[in-house]
Amino acid sequence: MNNSITQKPAGSRYSTMSLVQVAIFGAIICIMAFTPFLGYIPLPFTRATIIHIPVIIASLLMGPKKGGVLGFLFGLTSFINNTLNPTATSFVFTPFYSIGEISGGIGSVIICFIPRILVGVFPYFVYKLVLKLSSEETKKRGVSNIGLVVSGVAGALVNTLLVMNLIYVFYGEAYIEASGKAAALGYTVILSIIGINGVPEAIIAGILTLCIGKVLLKKNVRERLGF
Repeated sequence: MNNSITQKPAGSRYSTMSLVQVAIFGAIICIMAFTPFLGYIPLPFTRATIIHIPVIIASLLMGPKKGGVLGFLFGLTSFINNTLNPTATSFVFTPFYSIGEISGGIGSVIICFIPRILVGVFPYFVYKLVLKLSSEETKKRGVSNIGLVVSGVAGALVNTLLVMNLIYVFYGEAYIEASGKAAALGYTVILSIIGINGVPEAIIAGILTLCIGKVLLKKNVRERLGF
């Protein structure tokens, strides 16, 4: 009887702490998403983003399940932004926006949510793999600088590569025309956007994941924060 009584508060405290942690990261994502020029950076026909960075950090700290939940929130902020404050190509992220005869559909929902959920899942496993292959000293320390950089870059690239390639699969020619490019350019337009937007986003994600992660992933810091 005593054992069951003492175990419940511990489980309750863990559950409450877990919800608080997710809520804090969720608040960061929402603040970034709905603060002009912070989370979503306007470009001539689309938006660049850095919101994947807190999702990546959350994945490393809290695991793929909570990371996936926060990735879903990332996708939801994109869905809302593109519905209420659309650009010329917002139809690829929301079925509630159209331009001329072009409109979004189920493909828009897939593009908006699936890559962002995976941003909260994939970096965790990348980091664990790099840590597993690291030296014994790094394993003992529990923090791999290389792992942080690689997982940050991987998380950003998962977002960019999946989003842009799914756009091409579902809306290829319509997206290219809405971007103001010649339809004959085809996949070249997708590659150019990956290079212009995706590569800098990946580099920034790698650097920031390293800077933030090597502090938050220290054992004593994680214990203090309850991770």
